Amino acid sequence: MPSDALRNAAPTARFETPAVAPTRPHRGPWLRLLAEMLQLAGPRAEFLRHTEKSWSSATFTGSRHRVVLAFGGVDGVVEGEAYVAALPEHEFTIVGQLVADAMVVAVEHQLLPAPRMTVEAELLLLEEY
Repeated sequence: MPSDALRNAAPTARFETPAVAPTRPHRGPWLRLLAEMLQLAGPRAEFLRHTEKSWSSATFTGSRHRVVLAFGGVDGVVEGEAYVAALPEHEFTIVGQLVADAMVVAVEHQLLPAPRMTVEAELLLLEEY
């Protein structure tokens, strides 16, 4: 009965849980960045897309972000226009990051079936040491 022998054999190796809990992977600043951008954009802003790429120069490291928001309805388009005007001068408060550049790179207007404005922004974040 070889199967009984295998079932009753004492284990030769023990697997133990490590004493130190695993660390969570580093979460970049994108979530805080999006939260501030949506707050600046107003309640009618709709988040469409975000992309992030690492960025570095000889003296700085950071990330480049593209964020696309949409604004629907006449009141939404008015809020979108205010967002476009305010974004480049907005003082972001992201711990450990400096927003070195924030610019609107594309704006699309649609009139039918209802007014709608889509805004694409690009932001350069630098890590503060």
